[in-house]
Amino acid sequence: MLGRTLLLSILAVGLLLLLLVSALTTFGTPQPVVINGMAAPPLPTLNPAAVAEGERLYAHYCASCHGANLEGAPDWKVRLPDGSFPPPPQDSSGHTWHHADSLLLTIIREGGDPAENLRMPAFGDRLSDDEIRAILTFFKSRWGEEERTFQWWVTVTSGE
Repeated sequence: MLGRTLLLSILAVGLLLLLLVSALTTFGTPQPVVINGMAAPPLPTLNPAAVAEGERLYAHYCASCHGANLEGAPDWKVRLPDGSFPPPPQDSSGHTWHHADSLLLTIIREGGDPAENLRMPAFGDRLSDDEIRAILTFFKSRWGEEERTFQWWVTVTSGE
C-alpha cells in the first residue's frame, strides 16, 4: 500500500511539473505585436549610454524650442501668424513616433521643409549622425511601449 501511494504521489508531482512547464511556455512567451496584418520584429533594447548622451545633447540643442521635458510648445497643432507650426512635443503626445528613423534623422540634420513652411533649423553642421541617433534614442526612451513598437515597425517596414 505504501509503495502504491508513493508511486501515485510521484506521478502526481510529475504531472503537475509538466503542466507548470507547459503553462510557462504557453503564457510566458510574449506574443508578437501585429500591425496591419504584419508581425512587428522584436523591439530593440535602448543603449543606456546613448540615452544619456541624447539627453545631454537634447538639453543643449533642442530643449529651448521643444521643452525641457519634450513637451513641445503650447498649441503646437495651431498655425502661427506666419503659417508655420510651433515646435511639437517629442514625447508620446506628439507625432514624432509616427515617422521612421531615416526621416527623423533627415529632419534634424537638414531642418524643416521650407515648402511646408516648417521652421525647424538644420543641425547637420553641429551634430554628427551618431549624435542625432543618440537624441532619437533619448526620445524613444520617453515613449510608451506602444509608440516605440509602432515607430520601430514603421522604421523596419520603410526599408531602413
